[in-house]
Amino acid sequence: MPRPRCCRRVQGEPVDTMFKPAGLRGQELEKVIMTLDEFEALRLSDLEGLYQEGAAARMGVSRATFGRILEAAHKKVALALIEGKALVIEGGPVRVIGRRGEGGAGGPHRAKNRSKHQPRRVKKGVSK
Repeated sequence: MPRPRCCRRVQGEPVDTMFKPAGLRGQELEKVIMTLDEFEALRLSDLEGLYQEGAAARMGVSRATFGRILEAAHKKVALALIEGKALVIEGGPVRVIGRRGEGGAGGPHRAKNRSKHQPRRVKKGVSK
């Protein structure tokens, strides 16, 4: 029996969860499923330019595990692009720690969506 996967930290969910070739209906295409942790690994490594050590720490996994997650993500993106398949981003053993674009727990534009149990974080020395 394989060891259960630990919960990986991701910073929010993607805005769009499906990418497909133009001019084709999603129902007609084969789908490649990318998990949220694979999506986060791509974001940290390729978009933010973090080294694997730092990106692994942000996700709460080892550097070797991060490398395997990133390799799987690259293969799935390549498969979708080269073979013209739909790329669907969903699921995976993750814990969402914030929303993308908010810089933490929330901002004034998201205040109405915050749970009453989630305190608002304010940086010291910053006034509004």
